[in-house]
Amino acid sequence: MKVRTRFAPSPTGYLHIGGLRTALYAYLYAKKNGGDFILRLEDTDRERLVDGADTLIYDTLKGTGLVYDEGPDIGGPYGPYVQSDRKDMYQKYAEQLVEAGAAYYCFCTKDELDAARADHEARGVTPKYDKRCAKLDKEEARRRIAAGEPYVVRQDIPTEGETTYNDMVYGDITVPNSDMEDNVLLKSDGYPTYNLANVVDDHLMEISHVIRGVEYLSSTPKYNLLYKALGWDIPRYIHLPPVMRDKHAKLSKRHGDASYEDFIKKGYLSGAIVNYIALLGWAPAGEQEIFTLPGLVEAFDVAGVSKSPAIFDIDKLKWMNAEYIRALALDDFITTAMPYFLQVIDPDKYDMQLIAKIVQQRLEVLTEIPEKLAFFAAMPEYDIDLYNHKKMKVTPESALVYIKEAYPVLENLAEFTESYIHDAMLELVQKLGIKNGQLLYPLRIAVTGTAVTPGGAIEIAALLGRRETLARLEGSISKLENALK
Repeated sequence: MKVRTRFAPSPTGYLHIGGLRTALYAYLYAKKNGGDFILRLEDTDRERLVDGADTLIYDTLKGTGLVYDEGPDIGGPYGPYVQSDRKDMYQKYAEQLVEAGAAYYCFCTKDELDAARADHEARGVTPKYDKRCAKLDKEEARRRIAAGEPYVVRQDIPTEGETTYNDMVYGDITVPNSDMEDNVLLKSDGYPTYNLANVVDDHLMEISHVIRGVEYLSSTPKYNLLYKALGWDIPRYIHLPPVMRDKHAKLSKRHGDASYEDFIKKGYLSGAIVNYIALLGWAPAGEQEIFTLPGLVEAFDVAGVSKSPAIFDIDKLKWMNAEYIRALALDDFITTAMPYFLQVIDPDKYDMQLIAKIVQQRLEVLTEIPEKLAFFAAMPEYDIDLYNHKKMKVTPESALVYIKEAYPVLENLAEFTESYIHDAMLELVQKLGIKNGQLLYPLRIAVTGTAVTPGGAIEIAALLGRRETLARLEGSISKLENALK
């Protein structure tokens, strides 16, 4: 049997991290086993649909490298791949389930169901449909349907016994039938609920392994009752532990937790995001943590999937993202980071190779670039207290002396390059009988207006060029002189 997995999200907005991890594991399992990875959109919850969400899903999967073999936008032999486009086929299977005694027609109105729920709650009983319509004669039910009376189709779950199945992560799962409710399979508008659609679609698309969140662990037995009633083979199941915001709260798109797109906008690299979420609930053999996507395919093993919840650690993601940024070839880094450079730098004015070299190794996320390089766009306002540095024995008074000494040296350099500036400043340090930091620390502030920069005073002066460096030194000298009068 060929391995076929599917990712079946609802197009209700951006793809959140938990959903992307499900897609990733389904992709990894399929590719590790030479199988197919299918994308299917489950849009039967019509009230929650978001325009354009389908395109967001396509773009996210392709952007992460999770290229699907079949899907709504590329087609395939088992389409259509959007449930609303398959609407007409579900009625037939609902009817088959009724004939098999595994489902029944229900004519209860919303008011009747609300009243029954209120009664159960008042009596301290867990609200549950009471099977009243299961007693209706099928012929009578069909006459009512023919007369135009609204109805739904409900699953008829046995009230006694239990249903057991095997999950590849959690082992044997047994649920008493009395714990399950006669949920709606086909709604009054003809649309199927997830309960029916996932079974029908997975069977017709020949899905061999169903990979989804642990929240479906206890409801899977009722899906298996449908498989058996229809005479279909039951797929293998791989349920995944939840991704938690902390020890108490699950990551949730509905609660505003970050989506894949949010992290991209915050300056994270796609490869780092994929690598990190692969480790949320799965442990590879050995100590390796940094993986390419092909490397993840090779290493993935369901045996490494945990039963315990995984806590999303933003600091660990930042660390991993920094590793990915540093690993980029310089030209690739410049291309990737250019939108952020352009916020503060004119690439035609500066040597982007040199700027990239000094900033690439000092980033956790790309969105740090504008802040780190803001001084290139304009000299910021700063307080002369910034010059105080006890460890280096620098004060505003000493800074003024050393900056004034550096000015003519820089002004008269034969060439204003990093090597010339370096040699001249170290020679000046020797002449003044001071330590390197006593000159270079105040020089950095004098040309950038900040004490912490990606790159030192010499590198930055070379990038700014002679004219801009001298102009900034003049401004800083004037600032110090005025403040120290």
